[in-house]
Amino acid sequence: MSDIPGDDQPDPLDSFDEIIEAETTRDPDLAVIEAGSRTLRTQGGPPQADVPARPEDPEVDKALREVEAELATRWGETKLEPSVSRIAALMDVLGDPQRSYPSIHITGTNGKTSTARMIEALLGAFELRTGRYTSPHVQSITERISLDGAPIAAERFVETYQDIKPYVEMVDARQEYRLSFFEVLTGMAYAAFADAPVDVAVVEVGMGGSWDATNVIDGDVAVVTPIDLDHTDRLGETTAEIATEKAGIVKQDATVILAQQPVDAAQVLLKKAVDVNATVAREGLEFGVVARQVAVGGQLLTLRGLGGEYPEVYLPLHGAHQAHNAAVALAAVEAFFGVGAQRPEPLDIDTVRKAFAAVASPGRLEVVRTSPTVVLDAAHNPAGARATAAALGEAFQFSRLIGVVGASGDKDVRGLLEAFEPVFAEVVVTQNTSHRAMDADALAAIAVEVYGEDRVQVEPQLPDALEAAITLAEEEGEFAGGGVLVTGSVITVGEARLLLGRG
Repeated sequence: MSDIPGDDQPDPLDSFDEIIEAETTRDPDLAVIEAGSRTLRTQGGPPQADVPARPEDPEVDKALREVEAELATRWGETKLEPSVSRIAALMDVLGDPQRSYPSIHITGTNGKTSTARMIEALLGAFELRTGRYTSPHVQSITERISLDGAPIAAERFVETYQDIKPYVEMVDARQEYRLSFFEVLTGMAYAAFADAPVDVAVVEVGMGGSWDATNVIDGDVAVVTPIDLDHTDRLGETTAEIATEKAGIVKQDATVILAQQPVDAAQVLLKKAVDVNATVAREGLEFGVVARQVAVGGQLLTLRGLGGEYPEVYLPLHGAHQAHNAAVALAAVEAFFGVGAQRPEPLDIDTVRKAFAAVASPGRLEVVRTSPTVVLDAAHNPAGARATAAALGEAFQFSRLIGVVGASGDKDVRGLLEAFEPVFAEVVVTQNTSHRAMDADALAAIAVEVYGEDRVQVEPQLPDALEAAITLAEEEGEFAGGGVLVTGSVITVGEARLLLGRG
C-alpha cells in the first residue's frame, strides 16, 4: 500500500454547517447538500466504458457459452429462498476465501453499482489491488467480477467456474435446494479474489442484505446507498421494512457510510449500528456534496469528506444523484483508510481527482450515438427514473426527447412511466428478450393511461423500437436537439447497447 499524504487545508466546517442549516425542508440529519447548476466548460469527455465483447478466440467463446448454459439451469436471480446456508456451505468447502481480504460491502436501492465503481477507482488510484463484484451485468456475464478495475478475462472466468464446480456439486448434493445462479457467481467472485489475490474487495449485494448471498463477508465498511421502494414483495412494503433487511450487512464494530435516507429508514439503520457498536458517518452531517457545477461531459464537485474538503473534483457522470454517489464513495474509502478515526488528514487530493476523472458507469446516462443523441440509462424503478429525469434536463438540451421503454414485469412500471412523463414528448414501448420482460402490449396499455394514446407507439421488437424512436427524434431536424433515451431495465439497455454497436 502506498502512503496517502494529505495537504494541510483550512477547515471548511463553518461553511459546511451553514449549508446544512440552510436546508429547511427535511430533517437536518438527512439534509441534502447540493449547490446550483451553473455551467462550467471543462476539457475531456467520459472514459470508455469497460464492457467486454464476446471472446475473439472461438474456443474460449465456446467454453464461456457452455458455462453460461450450465449456470442458466440454476434458479435465476428472481427466484429466492431467503437463506445464506447454501453459500455458507460452499464457502466452507472452499476454505472461506472471502475471509482472506478486507471488504467494503454495499447495499441500498439505487446507485450501488456506480458507487462500487467509484470506490474501486479510488482504491486503485491508491495502488491497491481490487476485486469488484456487482450485478446485474449490462452485456457480458464477466462484467460482474472485476480484478484491478477491469472485467475478469473470459478464460479466467471459465477456469474459476471449473475450479469450484466440484465443490458446487458437493454442496448441491447435501442441500434441499441447489445453489442458485447468483450464489454460484458469488462463490466464483470470492474465489477469484482470493486467488488473485486482491488487497480489498468491493462487493454489491444482489438483493436486500441479511440473506443475500454476498453476506458471508464481514465488511470492514458497510455502505448504504439511498433506500426506496423496490422488490416490495420480498423486502417489505415500507422503506423502514426494506432498511431492516438491508441493515443485515452492518457487522460488529464496522464503519457504516449512510447516504441520504428517508427518516424511517435512517432510524432503522442507526439503531442497527448502535446494536453492533458500529461507527456511523452520515451524508449531510459528517460528509456530503458542498458544491456542484455542470461541466462538459459531467460535473465539477466540491466534496466534504471525513477528513476535510476536496475541491475541483471532475466526475464524468451526469446528475445530482451521481454527485451524491461520489460523496458516499469518497467517505467509504476514507473510512477504509481510517481517515477521521486513526488519521486526521484527508486523502491526497490529486489522487482523488485522478480517480474520479477516470470513472465510467456503463448504462448510466451513457451517450452511445449522436445525430440524434441516443442515451442509455438503466433506471428500473420510480426513484431511479426521477433521478434520471432530473439529470436529463440538467445535462442535455433536448428540445424533443423520445423514450424507448422496456421494463420487467415485476417492477412498478406505472411509477416508472409517470416519472418520465414530464420529459418524454413521446414514448415507444417495447420488450427485451428476457423471460422477465413485460409484454409490450401490456406495457402500452399502462403507458396510454399515463401519456395518452397520441404519445404512445408500440414496437414489440427492440430493434424496431430503436429505429422508430430515432425517426421520431430526427423529425426535429439535424440541429434541433432531438434525442432518444432507452431505459426501463438493465437488460433493455444492454441489448440496445449491442444493437447500437457498443460491445
